[in-house]
Amino acid sequence: MITGSTDGKIMVRRCLVTFKPFRIFVVGIGFFSLCFLMTSLGGQFSAKRLGDSPFTIRTEVLGGVESRGVLRKISDMLEVILKRMDSLSKLDNTSTTDARRLDELTSAINRIQPAGLVERIQAIAQNVSNMAIRVEQILQNSMVQGRVLRDGTSNQCEVPRDPRFPECPGKVDWMRARWTSDPCYAFYGVDGSDCSFLIYLSEVEWFCPPLSWRNHSNPPTQHVQEAKPPKRQAAFRTDLTVLLDQVGTGKESLSFMKRRIRRLAQQWATAANRLDAKLEQRWRDQKKILVHVGFLTEESGDVFSPKVLKGGPLGEMVQWADILTALHVLGHNLKISMSVKELQGFLGVPPGRGSCPLTGPLPFDLIYTDYHGLQQMKQHMGLSLKKHKCHIRVIDTFGTEPAYNHEEYATLHGYRTNWGYWNLNARQYMTMFPHTPDNSFMGFVSEELNETEKRSIQQNKVNNMAVVYGKEASMWKGKEGFLQILHRYMEVHGTVYYETQRPPEVPAFVKNHGLLPQHELQQLLRKAKLFIGFGFPYEGPAPLEAIANGCIFLQPKFNPPHSSLNHEFFRGKPTSREVSSQHPYAEQYIGRPHVMTVDYNNSLEFDSAIREIMRTKVEPYLPYEYTCEGMLERVHSYIQHQDFCTPEPPFIPANLSRQGSAGGSRVTGPLFVPLPNSTAVGWATNVTAPSAWPPLSSLRLLVSQEGQSCVEACQSAGFICEPAHFRFINNKEALHGLEVQCEVVDSEINHILPAFSVVRRECGLQREPLLFSCAGHSPKYRRLCPCRDFRRGQVALCRDCLQ
Repeated sequence: MITGSTDGKIMVRRCLVTFKPFRIFVVGIGFFSLCFLMTSLGGQFSAKRLGDSPFTIRTEVLGGVESRGVLRKISDMLEVILKRMDSLSKLDNTSTTDARRLDELTSAINRIQPAGLVERIQAIAQNVSNMAIRVEQILQNSMVQGRVLRDGTSNQCEVPRDPRFPECPGKVDWMRARWTSDPCYAFYGVDGSDCSFLIYLSEVEWFCPPLSWRNHSNPPTQHVQEAKPPKRQAAFRTDLTVLLDQVGTGKESLSFMKRRIRRLAQQWATAANRLDAKLEQRWRDQKKILVHVGFLTEESGDVFSPKVLKGGPLGEMVQWADILTALHVLGHNLKISMSVKELQGFLGVPPGRGSCPLTGPLPFDLIYTDYHGLQQMKQHMGLSLKKHKCHIRVIDTFGTEPAYNHEEYATLHGYRTNWGYWNLNARQYMTMFPHTPDNSFMGFVSEELNETEKRSIQQNKVNNMAVVYGKEASMWKGKEGFLQILHRYMEVHGTVYYETQRPPEVPAFVKNHGLLPQHELQQLLRKAKLFIGFGFPYEGPAPLEAIANGCIFLQPKFNPPHSSLNHEFFRGKPTSREVSSQHPYAEQYIGRPHVMTVDYNNSLEFDSAIREIMRTKVEPYLPYEYTCEGMLERVHSYIQHQDFCTPEPPFIPANLSRQGSAGGSRVTGPLFVPLPNSTAVGWATNVTAPSAWPPLSSLRLLVSQEGQSCVEACQSAGFICEPAHFRFINNKEALHGLEVQCEVVDSEINHILPAFSVVRRECGLQREPLLFSCAGHSPKYRRLCPCRDFRRGQVALCRDCLQ
């Protein structure tokens, strides 16, 4: 057998050099016979996955029928190789390079020295596949060379050395080595020749200059501009039938979302009519919007759908259902994607592995997705993602701070995580609660009660009834201590999921209803006096629903606050935010008497809180920003006013003019003037304000303390930090308006700037707009903070933001 193998090697080496099809056929029969012999012995073998190509085979642990299947694959593969070899034998003028590559193929066979049966088969499979790929490359190159000689274009395809396109030579070298790595290159006409590389790199991508001999009547793909259709006015919709059809079927998560949409349909319709009247028939552009729910795709693993009926988290699905409904009700042209295949179809992704740009212009004005979807878009959009990322809005529950978002800065300064680093404008991230002003607050809605329902709830409240916030049995571990205290005063109810037996983690005195449908849970909350949290999950929608149904929400205080520095749940998330309780929004924006936050480890404090709750009477309460109208108002404003695709012109104070001056005289006085009864300064009313949203009339500029972020500084003054206004205060005029004394003013890249040091009398301005950050803080610096006012019950919008 060894002798036969040696003879086979000699025969293969000769036939490869002389291109004799008959001898290649003999080699093919030899390979086939060897593989048949090995697999007929009933052996098992495996090989690692080889590079994808037309000739690649993948073998697993096989035997019996599977072995015969592999045999057939090897046979088919060898037949294709023989055809390729035969084609090569008919080509004339084989180059020296081709002959050298053929020698390499023969040497590859000489290197097969397996020690055992399994290794021998693995080596054969690997080398046959490698040989096939190389033969294919030789064939392609030989055919291309023949075509170049026939067409006479060889001199026209020299790689240019143009200083305007410095990356061109390197990109051509990359294409020479890797153009077969993705079928999308062949889709765009790449065939292995330098001419095709240059055509692709100049007309599909943008790394090389246009070729003078090409017909340039058709512009390069990246410069194709669709004729903009006339603007269409968006009209409010109250019929949700079309939306329900678009959401689709087949998953319990989708069924949950559709049930929610149906249940709130009347409230959405009422809210649409109210907002329509408030806007007074004002023109609203209808946008083409793609919604790609990445976390529900099979490609992302979709761990949520199987848990919908087993007590799994529902907060994300609640928010996505409300986002879809808001966009539909506002009258926009909506497409919904729940799979990567749908995403590819909607975007116009070329066939392949995502290395190439889209086949045409982006067909959408806006794309709403999540971090999973963003990663999928990166994989399938190629360079187009960088070009079109200004259209993307990322639904991000816990927020992404600028220091984590800027890839280079995050890498250099220890802020790199698995989620951030996308180099978006931080306002393109949209959160569930308004905890990160650097991001936009998207939110969700809670069911709103009418006056009759509110009166009924107050009449039927059971004063000694408590419902526990915790659907999974694991959440109840270690909670017996304060539950015993609660049990002294109240009847304790749970909604813990179980299949057959009562979960042992739930104490016997707890009346467990099991996992309840939403409408039954609402009825339970309307009877209960108390809704009590265990500390997890963080920042979910359930506490707001309980408060809206007349419950008092009791939650644990975290000391020290939970963050990525001390708690596993937040580790790796792109934020340094410190969470002082289970639900900071409920603690800070609602507060007593509807929300009580206490130390659960202090039994006396916990006992006192329970007795106070039993004495306290509250009415159902829902913040306006979590009503359907509040969400519509907010989403409408974002869509009509937020534009991250149009470059912001540099703000040059010297170019401003005095308001009302006929000749446009330049401003000589201060841009910022003190506000009455405040330590803040505002935009001077006699100076023409640049166009901005939010408008500069809402600006309230103040200085933080050392170690204080602008989030905290603005909140302590009754304002909200507004990152869109940073570019108007990042200058010496703002420092002068705040009477800051600076001996040195530098421009640097740092997420705490603009700021100054009182001790060193040094001032720093921001050089990288993506790093303007409300969240940044430093114990050595006081920050310049662009705060703004806000509408009552709607912190996302300033008082004039709906005008």
